[in-house]
Amino acid sequence: MLREIVLDTETTGTDAKNGDRLIEIGCVELINHIQTGVTFHRYVNPTRPVSQGAFGVHGLSDAFLADKPVFSAIADDFVAFCGDSPLVIHNAPFDVGFLNMEFARLGEGGPPQIDLGAVVDTLQMARRKHTGASNSLDALCVRYGIDTTRRTKHGALLDAQILAEVYIELLGGKQTSLGLAMVETTEPARAIASGDGPIAAEPRRLRNRLDPLEVSQHAAFVATLGSSPIWRDYVSENDAE
Repeated sequence: MLREIVLDTETTGTDAKNGDRLIEIGCVELINHIQTGVTFHRYVNPTRPVSQGAFGVHGLSDAFLADKPVFSAIADDFVAFCGDSPLVIHNAPFDVGFLNMEFARLGEGGPPQIDLGAVVDTLQMARRKHTGASNSLDALCVRYGIDTTRRTKHGALLDAQILAEVYIELLGGKQTSLGLAMVETTEPARAIASGDGPIAAEPRRLRNRLDPLEVSQHAAFVATLGSSPIWRDYVSENDAE
C-alpha cells in the first residue's frame, strides 16, 4: 500500500527567513494514488500581521486568525497525521521552507526538518513534462480540464485537493489500484484529521477516459458475448455510470 500526503499552505507573506509565518495547512491523503476522503486542515495564529499582498491571495485576515491556535499547538497533530508518508507539494521549496522554519522555532524538542529531497515536487514534474509552458497550479488545471469553479480564493485544503487531481494527471492519469483505494486508514489518523477545518467529501468518481472509437469498439465486443450472466451485470453496472 502506498500512502502519500498532498500538502498546501497559506502564509503571511513570501519570505520565511525574514519572519513570515504559516497561517493555514491543508493535507489530503492518497492511498495508491486515490483520494481517500481523509484530510488534515488547520488555521494557525501567526502572531504577526498578514501582508496586504498575501491577504489579497487567500483572504485570511488578522481578525479571523486571532483566535486560532499557534503553530506549536498543532505541530504534533500535523506530524502524526503525515507520519512517514511522502509529501506531494507544488513548488515544494516554498512550503517546506515555511514548515522547517516553524519546526526550528520549536527548538530542540521540535520535529526534525523535512528533507526537501524526499518530497515529490509537482512543479518540477510539470516542468519536465511540459517544457516551456506555464506550470502554475491554475495553468495545469486548465491543461487537464480540472474544475476550479469552487475556488474563488486560495485555500490550503482546497488547493491540496485540486493538486491531488493534478498529480494523478502528471503521473499519466491512471489509478494505481482501485481495489486498494479505500483501504482503512488508521484510527489515530482519522482522529487527527478532524480539526477546525472541513473533512473532504467522498473521493471523486473516475472520469471516463475512453475516446469515441474505443467506446464503439467496446460496444461491438460486448455484442459478441451473448447472454451469459457472468458478464451481463458488470456491463449494465458500468454502462449506468
